[in-house]
Amino acid sequence: MMLKKIAAALTSAAVMLCMSSCADEPVVREQTKQTTITLSWWGNDSRNEYTLKAVERFEQLHPNIKVKCNYSEWSGYEARSRVQMISGTEADVMQINVGWLSQYSADGNGYYDLESLGDTVDLSNFTDEMLDYGRRNGVLNAIPIAMNAETLYINKTIYDKYGLDIPTTWEDLFDAAKVLSKDGIYPISGSDKSMWLYCITYAEQQSGRKIFDSENRFSFTVGDMQTMIDFYCRLVNEKAMPKIEDFQRFNIDNGNYAGLVAWVSDALNYFKEPIAAGNEIVAVPYTANSPERSGEGWYAKPATLYAISKNTEHPKEAAELLDFMLNSHEWAELQGVEKGIPISASARRYLDDIGQLNGLQYEASLVMETNELISPMNSLVENSDLYNEFISACDLVLFNKATSAEAAEQLYETYSQTYTMAQ
Repeated sequence: MMLKKIAAALTSAAVMLCMSSCADEPVVREQTKQTTITLSWWGNDSRNEYTLKAVERFEQLHPNIKVKCNYSEWSGYEARSRVQMISGTEADVMQINVGWLSQYSADGNGYYDLESLGDTVDLSNFTDEMLDYGRRNGVLNAIPIAMNAETLYINKTIYDKYGLDIPTTWEDLFDAAKVLSKDGIYPISGSDKSMWLYCITYAEQQSGRKIFDSENRFSFTVGDMQTMIDFYCRLVNEKAMPKIEDFQRFNIDNGNYAGLVAWVSDALNYFKEPIAAGNEIVAVPYTANSPERSGEGWYAKPATLYAISKNTEHPKEAAELLDFMLNSHEWAELQGVEKGIPISASARRYLDDIGQLNGLQYEASLVMETNELISPMNSLVENSDLYNEFISACDLVLFNKATSAEAAEQLYETYSQTYTMAQ
């Protein structure tokens, strides 16, 4: 009875207060408490523009969340993020490079465990295989946006003109060179990292060994290094490809390169739509000793990933933003395939519905996704010191400064100063 009287008195007082207040201020304003979280990414002006628009859409749908954005070109982003992650001041939600998982979270504790946010982030849009790319020590640190792999793109128009079949084996490249080189055309080409990985593929297929084993030890022998050097030098000497230092992008457009080794994500960077001069460019099966072994020695990796800071004070709100970025139709519509073909089932279905899943990049993605022999990439193979030293060793041979055996010994010794050798 006493509680009822107190409640009645409070209610009466509230009504009187309201009546008094309403006389002076007839408008009742509803206050929404906002939580501010931060988002960081790297990219060009086009990426920045659509991301900012997508963030506006998120804020409209989530008026209780304010998103503060930080972005820059890759080099500045990488340097700044390194300092922030060491000092624990990184953004709540961030775009990360796959190599950062090993660098900053080898034990799995460098980023927030996203599976603990599974009631907010819809992980059912991703296969376990795809999520494994973002795990470290069993902890889901990040979620891939799209997958990437080096791919062989062929100018079918040129090959058809010379009556050549699309190459599927290594020897096919050298046979094509015998025909195309008469007119100064190279069957394939590629940048330094791309051709480094291409030579690794060849050596792995010959030896049956991975360049790095499961314990991150360098497992190639001196003989494997010589195999790589000999293969690269043969490609150059028999005019199957230009020297890496001589690679020029404009030679793709003018028809001096009939093929290119490049990432899935770079398809539209190298081959603008519509293809210049009416050339038909196709993404072809991975080169191998024989067609049935296509995919052996080739590597796939996340094109990029999203993670949540382990230091975030707002994991719920960060998870809401992360789910929106990965799975929502609103974000997918604006981003399209700029960051690659999305692996989120929801985002991909939407892009298919609106007709954006087509073209060369999508074809290259299907080559990657349907190949059962391609392997997850060890981020160590992308160390620029590795391929710069390899190119230097090959140049010693090409300019008659050393034999391939001598260059391989020297290269192996150089690598052993940085990496643990399996032998």
